[in-house]
Amino acid sequence: MAVKICWTVILVCVFRLGAVVFRLEFGLKKFIDKQKLAVGCVLLSGLLIGCSSNNLKANKTLLLDKDLSHFDNVYSYGQARFVEGEVLLQSTQNWFFTTKKSYRNFILTAEVLMPNVKEYSNSGIIFRGQIKEGDNGKYVVGYQAEVDPSPRKWTGGFFDQGRRKWLHPVHSNPKRSQRDSDFIKSFIPQWTEKHMSAYKHLDWNSIRIECVESEIKIYINDVLTTHVIDIKDKVGVIGLQHHGSKKLLKTGTTDNVVRFRNVEITELN
Repeated sequence: MAVKICWTVILVCVFRLGAVVFRLEFGLKKFIDKQKLAVGCVLLSGLLIGCSSNNLKANKTLLLDKDLSHFDNVYSYGQARFVEGEVLLQSTQNWFFTTKKSYRNFILTAEVLMPNVKEYSNSGIIFRGQIKEGDNGKYVVGYQAEVDPSPRKWTGGFFDQGRRKWLHPVHSNPKRSQRDSDFIKSFIPQWTEKHMSAYKHLDWNSIRIECVESEIKIYINDVLTTHVIDIKDKVGVIGLQHHGSKKLLKTGTTDNVVRFRNVEITELN
């Protein structure tokens, strides 16, 4: 009912502004001046924004609970433990702990803490992920917000796991960046020092992922690191990544544990 009323008000405003424009067009400026027209436009914009907010009103869900009930491990390896509000991930291979539910338009927020280890350590969050069936079982491909503690400093970059690889920033090796016709545009042409320094190693780092249809934004500690238009996937699962530990594979133990907390998703209708 509220939405219907809102759009009724907008239609009335549109008709009134139309009448104003008609009068101005034919020189009857005595009925209204340009200042009043500007005020009317501002009021109409406010109404449109208000109604759009109502239409995009969301369902907010905290994805972490003691039973990790929102998640499922589709792989034959990888371990997730819930400890005092955090999920602790470890794996022998590159692995994504994925949600049972798929999401279309949303705002996802999370915090990640990377381990202090000498071996290679990497993480990220898959979103709009696609679960595939391969010769060795199920696996996930899809968009990924990267967490990259390496000297390259590409945390917050946009990676296409299992498909086109680096989409933003672009890798110097063409085989590792395969933009195609589904990649429409990047609004951030260069990867700068501002983007590289957004991530703080060995601290909790906030990640924010916004997906509204084909528009995708990634923020690291409130710094916009990725803003692209891509039409490859419209809906899919969320996945928290552990890139694998050689030490765990060799010895059965590891301190290479990736920690996430405050993982929350707001669905936009």
